[in-house]
Amino acid sequence: MLEFYQAYATHVDLMAMTEAMLARAAEEVCGGTRIAYQGQTIELGGTWRRLRLADALTDIGGLDAALLDDHQGLLEFARQQGITTAKGHRKGKVITKLFDALVEPKLIQPTFITDYPVEVSPLSRRSDLQPEVTERFELFIAGREIANGFSELNDPDDQRARFQQQVADREAGDAEAHLMDEDYLEALEYGMPPTAGEGIGIDRVAMLFSDAASIREVILFPHMRMAAKR
Repeated sequence: MLEFYQAYATHVDLMAMTEAMLARAAEEVCGGTRIAYQGQTIELGGTWRRLRLADALTDIGGLDAALLDDHQGLLEFARQQGITTAKGHRKGKVITKLFDALVEPKLIQPTFITDYPVEVSPLSRRSDLQPEVTERFELFIAGREIANGFSELNDPDDQRARFQQQVADREAGDAEAHLMDEDYLEALEYGMPPTAGEGIGIDRVAMLFSDAASIREVILFPHMRMAAKR
């Protein structure tokens, strides 16, 4: 995993950086920005598609837009689709579960999915235009998540409230919810400039560039490769 942060930048800046970075890497490794992966042609040059999560669910996943504001309706729709949801999953969590099942496998060409719900983005800055979503993106290529980035939340009061909600979600049955982090909150109270951060799955990028079907084909350390085979 490659992780990096940039002060006085936003998630929009990081999307542009990621486009340029992976396109240049493809040129160096593969000889061009058009690569073949598992029988599909993927173009890494130019400007990649940007699509709001809600729009991806309706335009690609076939979800009725009216359901986006209906928690119980979303739970019922997930059940009909055979998608498992857990006790304690709030609306934003259900929405992302639906996205994972109905949309992610269809994102073959590079696509930035943006505007993730606050409930599933506890470290991301809220959108000034839509407070219920965050300034966050995930990059998908060949039906897999490649990168995750966001404008960092640097308001300690908002961050504490988010952590408290995460703790409540965990107690309600959401095993993926964050724990309280007092050290992080104290650091924020001292002050952090506007910052954006990102993580890129280098193993998954290596899979793309080498046309590898399985991640174990690109694992560097032999003992880890053997463990993956088991």
